[in-house]
Amino acid sequence: MYANLLLSTDGSDVARKGVKHGIALAKALNAKVTVITVSEPLPVYYGSGHASGWIPSQEEIDRFDAACKERAGEVLDEARTLAEEIGISVELLHVPNAQPAAAIIETAKFRGCDLIVMASHGRRGLRKLLLGSQTSEVLADGSVPVLVVP
Repeated sequence: MYANLLLSTDGSDVARKGVKHGIALAKALNAKVTVITVSEPLPVYYGSGHASGWIPSQEEIDRFDAACKERAGEVLDEARTLAEEIGISVELLHVPNAQPAAAIIETAKFRGCDLIVMASHGRRGLRKLLLGSQTSEVLADGSVPVLVVP
């Protein structure tokens, strides 16, 4: 049925439920698993009209990137631990400076995944009533089946 799963997480409690569900499904199906977390780029505001914007210094960019890498490591280590607890191995992937939905879709295509497992919403901005914005985008734009875990 499904032999190659992509599990998406941002480290939130809801996303953790999605990872747990995906890992259990992978074990039941004896499927290969990749766990992905995506760090968005540092927002830059160039300003408009007479208003000046904010452009980060290289030092600020480096600090931001280091913080994203550290957070991603924590998120992926947790996923590895969850997988090891039920006896499966997972491949871990951090995609920095990308839009999450696009990175999830591209990764699924590139790695030949036949199912994406993700939570109904994560920890981004104002949550939508039913689905998070990234989940909605993956469902709308992706060509790989998506299992949404509430």
